[in-house]
Amino acid sequence: MNQEQLEGKWNQVKGQFKQKYGNLTDDDVTYSEGRFDEMLGKVQEKVGKGKEELKEEISNW
Repeated sequence: MNQEQLEGKWNQVKGQFKQKYGNLTDDDVTYSEGRFDEMLGKVQEKVGKGKEELKEEISNW
């Protein structure tokens, strides 16, 4: 899965959350996206894998 596909999936998830939870704002979703990036960074440090490799693993679940 390339970066564009991953971003497309993320946009779908954001849209679904906004539909389900109408009170979510773009700021809320952006905050969550930042937390996801932070989590990826921590996992990278611990397991020694690259960000793209981890995103690939996550997308295959």
